Amino acid sequence: MTTTSRKRWVDYLILGLLIFLCFCLLFESHISPPALISWLGHWHPVVLHFPIVLVIIAVVLLLSGKKVSYVLLSISCLAALITAISGFFLGLGSDEKGDLLFWHQLLGAAVAIGMSIWYWLANNGYAKSTVTKGLGLVLLLMIGFTGHYGGMITHGQNFLALPGGTKTDIIPDNPLIYEHIVGRILDAKCVKCHNPNKTKGEFLMTSFEALLKGGESGANIIPGGPDESEFISRLELPIEDEDHMPPEGETPLDAGEIEIMKRWIALGASDTLRLNHLESKDPLAILIKEMMVPDPLEKWAQLPGVQDSTLTRLASDYLTITRIAASSNALRIAMYKPPKYDITTLTRLKVISENIVELDLSGLPIGKDEMHMIAGCKNLEWLEINNTPITDNDLDTLKVLSNLKLLKVFETDIADNSLDILKNIKSLEQLYIWETSVTEPGILQLKKDRPDLEIFSGINSELKTFFAENDTLAIKEKTK
Repeated sequence: MTTTSRKRWVDYLILGLLIFLCFCLLFESHISPPALISWLGHWHPVVLHFPIVLVIIAVVLLLSGKKVSYVLLSISCLAALITAISGFFLGLGSDEKGDLLFWHQLLGAAVAIGMSIWYWLANNGYAKSTVTKGLGLVLLLMIGFTGHYGGMITHGQNFLALPGGTKTDIIPDNPLIYEHIVGRILDAKCVKCHNPNKTKGEFLMTSFEALLKGGESGANIIPGGPDESEFISRLELPIEDEDHMPPEGETPLDAGEIEIMKRWIALGASDTLRLNHLESKDPLAILIKEMMVPDPLEKWAQLPGVQDSTLTRLASDYLTITRIAASSNALRIAMYKPPKYDITTLTRLKVISENIVELDLSGLPIGKDEMHMIAGCKNLEWLEINNTPITDNDLDTLKVLSNLKLLKVFETDIADNSLDILKNIKSLEQLYIWETSVTEPGILQLKKDRPDLEIFSGINSELKTFFAENDTLAIKEKTK
């Protein structure tokens, strides 16, 4: 076969592939490919690298004024057309085409068509014309954008995003189990491979309807039957098993997340089920409440920095200052009653007041000045002022503590007037209040007003002895 004949056959092949690609783009909605054609689409990730490299080389040669050989140009054109067609076949497996997949396919087809135009220009005497060079620059841009969309399809929409702060979605107080919990887990661990742009196993997880519909093997979730649901079976396979989901190399669901999925399915896999529909002791309710508690170290990351030398300077034999965690600026402070009490030991702590999250002043002769110092600890979560001479008027200063979760005020002189103050500290979760002047009717009313508040209003003698002995031991240890 002569050189001219070979070129003619290449011309026919390129023209045929170009016509077929345009036909596919125009009549995509009417095409229902057989299994073999869909299988050919799976070769798209294998062949796509050839046109990228070859076209870039050809464009660089063109722009540098050098001749682009016929062999390089024809192979680049054929590779681009074959890649675009195989990508089209691969996309036919998606029931729903997302924006990323749409633009990736469209730009990939545009690169192939652009290469076909370049091939025609070169064979008709325009190899080094301004139009051809301009086309080369356009092809470079299109290859970049095509790769950008392809990367987001494969690795997620934020794969090429600039580094920045991560958005934290806050779970509402009474979340919808599917929308706010199950959907949150799926978005983080599963949707990357099961979305309109990349429908692995033809299983979409981007909507409730698609999730229940299932994939190529049918329904993967059987409402009321977690043990019969393939979705759960895949999650529980050994991680080295090729059928385990997510696949090896991706972040798997942890044990708690799997239990949430199983329990949600066991309860009927509903999209209207809310947290308050569950019994408080239901395993799903317990797991969700754990999810709703923010990571303490992350929560305390915004606290001001505090040097160890500062903590050493403020501490004393009767005042201990420790970090909640080794690298955290959140502080735990406990003061024991010294032989001679000096209020300045506490007031000096104002310089680190924003860092104090736990404070134990039990047994100290504190008054108004100390209470105002406590009120200045705006990040305080745990406060023990039991066995102190505080009154209702003193307790009023605590109403500004919007992060307070635990309060121990047992063995004090507070009375029912304090209950209105405590009731309005919305963050308060636990209250220890025995051996005070608070009445039983007052406690019952507080329980009615704040059913979410855990109230400890009595203690047996053995526990009281235990607390007293431990307080005594702690003081002795500090005075050694």
